[in-house]
Amino acid sequence: MLKTRNGLEQGSVRNLLVFLCALPVWAITAGATETSRDPETGLESWQVEARGIQLRLTQISPDQARAFYQARGFTPEQAEDYASSCVFMTVVRNIGTLPIEHRLADWRYVAGDGKARALRSKAEWDAAWVDRGVSEPARIAFAWAQFPATQTFHAGDWNQGMTTYQLPRGSRFNLIVNWRAGDAGRKTTLENVRCTDEIQ
Repeated sequence: MLKTRNGLEQGSVRNLLVFLCALPVWAITAGATETSRDPETGLESWQVEARGIQLRLTQISPDQARAFYQARGFTPEQAEDYASSCVFMTVVRNIGTLPIEHRLADWRYVAGDGKARALRSKAEWDAAWVDRGVSEPARIAFAWAQFPATQTFHAGDWNQGMTTYQLPRGSRFNLIVNWRAGDAGRKTTLENVRCTDEIQ
């Protein structure tokens, strides 16, 4: 979850959040992935609405990721470890009536090789940061900025945070999202999502 009340030290990060807040409410065919591009930054978003859930991924550029984490105590080398991943701002909203039970461990992404991969967890990232000597305050700031590992979304609830995908720049993938609504397991897919290039 991204905490904005502490202020934004870097203009690029401020522009990213302004862009996220200004995104339009799209009219979407249920289950169809819609794509949008910000005319100023060139960053792209993918959104889907299906069976009571709204899911949106928005590209975060490598420069934005570097600036964000260096402003929170990461060295340039440590921040590069994260910025070299495929990074997205991720927003989930319950647009239905039943509570949604979310587990990030149930999400999978599939690139061109057809292999379904799990997302790297906050715990895995934290272990890597400990090994890299990242300070505890910086690690706490990092954890707060990531999309939550688990959450119950009641009707109208939403949350946002960063997710990462271990793919090369410019790669495309499908994101398969599994969740529970009431006693039923549900699934939707964001199709043909693209990792940002080094320079947009």
